Amino acid sequence: MIPRYSRPEMVAIWSPETKFRIWYEIEAHACDAMADIGVIPRENAEAVWKAKDVEFNVARIDEIEAETKHDVIAFLTHLAEIVGNDEARFVHQGMTSSDVLDTCFNVQLVRATDILIKDVKGLMAALKRRAYEHKDSIRIGRSHGIHAEPTTMGLTFARFYAEMDRNLARLKVARDEISTGAISGAVGTFANIDPRVEDYVCAKLGLAPEPISTQVIPRDRHAAFFGALGVVGASIENISTEIRHMQRTEVLEAAEFFSAGQKGSSAMPHKKNPILTENLTGLARLVRMAVVPALENVTLWHERDISHSSVERNIAPDTTITLNFALSRLTSVIDKLLVYPDNMLENMNKFPGLVMSQRVLLALTQAGVSREDAYRLVQRNAMKVWEERKDFKTELLADAEVLAALSVAEIEEKFDLGYHTKHVDTIFARVFKE
Repeated sequence: MIPRYSRPEMVAIWSPETKFRIWYEIEAHACDAMADIGVIPRENAEAVWKAKDVEFNVARIDEIEAETKHDVIAFLTHLAEIVGNDEARFVHQGMTSSDVLDTCFNVQLVRATDILIKDVKGLMAALKRRAYEHKDSIRIGRSHGIHAEPTTMGLTFARFYAEMDRNLARLKVARDEISTGAISGAVGTFANIDPRVEDYVCAKLGLAPEPISTQVIPRDRHAAFFGALGVVGASIENISTEIRHMQRTEVLEAAEFFSAGQKGSSAMPHKKNPILTENLTGLARLVRMAVVPALENVTLWHERDISHSSVERNIAPDTTITLNFALSRLTSVIDKLLVYPDNMLENMNKFPGLVMSQRVLLALTQAGVSREDAYRLVQRNAMKVWEERKDFKTELLADAEVLAALSVAEIEEKFDLGYHTKHVDTIFARVFKE
């Protein structure tokens, strides 16, 4: 991923230096395990650890690979240059390249997921803080983009918190799904390596042994992993789209923080554009872009081919780096988001009283009016509000048919905003479990 949308901690996971360090640990631990069961001499296993504090020469490995056309062989050749050819002769004993590649890949994915889990928790903390801050800040709820009934800004933040809480659970499941390793040799039969080596290496790396591998770890695991990341990306866009809507000039119920010296437009000095959430919308699309290729990687020929490899070399770093950046950016947006309660009330009252139509409808049916007649009575008064900007309550109080069923006091009571917020505490208790 380009530096503009990258954060150093996540980028480091996908660096060649990190990859070769993990490859080295896999090989060194495998040598220890083989020495423990008497397959190779102990002194050879110990010699491999001479490279423990050595910084592998990426340029040298690339130089060797240019000749061998094989990345793992190039690394093993460089390792032998460091520890000595004789000492390194048992390195990779009975193993195949995918034992190193796949196990390393899953270690990297686990580390990346740990960062993403931390990111989601940070975003949830910001959403929770803003939810309680605006628990009782009335705003209009919308369906189809049209005024529906009152809600609160706190409930808006709370529902995004609940969505991210589900995503946190999905990431934890994805981490478990991907936390396997395989040191099972060609076609996965352990013909040339003892299964105890796999057990040992996986334990050292914090992985579980893959129950049955071929020459690769099954890619349905990775498909589920990237699918989970795709859902997190979709949630980021969901939140971002709501903020973009709220920042529209004719809405302006909330807006991204606009810093001193910031410019909104090269042509129009008055502009304050929702550039961060628009950016997040685009980044979310990049995250989701990995899902279909990951699904298509599930199908491989027989025990192994490498049609998945080029895909994963691209989507794994790009997707995790992008999602890490996006979660961090969205957390900052939520933390600094400007909220305008007065504008929220003004928007709700653009069509005076109209949002109470359902309460009147229900009251009429409870008073003995048929639902069809009740709907007709309410709608004909509501249309005057839409078309002539009349006041809904005033129109109802002037409607003889409505007054025949409801008293003035009963109609007045149906315009109490508190009716719509009476269960906010119940919802908050469910969401935040407090």
